Amino acid sequence: MSKSDLVLSKARENNGTITTAMVQSEGIARQYLTNLVNQGLLEKSTRGVYVLPTVWEDEFINVQAQFKKGIFSKETALFLHDLTDRTPLAYSMTFPDGYNLSKVKADGIIANRSIEQFYGLGIETVKSPSGNLVRVYNAEKTLCDILRPRSGVETGVIAEAFKRYVTKPSKNIPLLSDYAKILKVEEKVRSYLEVLL
Repeated sequence: MSKSDLVLSKARENNGTITTAMVQSEGIARQYLTNLVNQGLLEKSTRGVYVLPTVWEDEFINVQAQFKKGIFSKETALFLHDLTDRTPLAYSMTFPDGYNLSKVKADGIIANRSIEQFYGLGIETVKSPSGNLVRVYNAEKTLCDILRPRSGVETGVIAEAFKRYVTKPSKNIPLLSDYAKILKVEEKVRSYLEVLL
């Protein structure tokens, strides 16, 4: 199999999407991506992300590729975890403290900063609606985050998220309680859970 065929095969295996990082991890030069774009066999979706011509672009993977330090959070994380029906109008992402957010905000991302202790807490990968893996805070961390002061998330959205969470077989109440202690929202979490459980 030629290197170009290998790139196309990897893209097909990955829901029609391939990134520069994926190609380089296979020991293939980035030039093969450019060649495939020039031949019309791939399309450049955004910097570092390429898709087969028959595939719809996945905005989630595009944003993640553009802002590698960003973790989907708050209302975007609720959407990815099926804890809300609301499709995000703008993506919410959290970045490490000190990260320059000017480009992020210029691209319309709702950007938050987090101290290192909280930034790495509860990161997992889930499938975007297009089936690509993206990094997001887990449901438990997200529920705690939306209860923190100045989260900007509406009370109705929060209530709905907790209602959906308690019906999920994958819920992890002990983990939720641990995160609530760390993020200092124990009372708020308890008040929602007492009503629902």
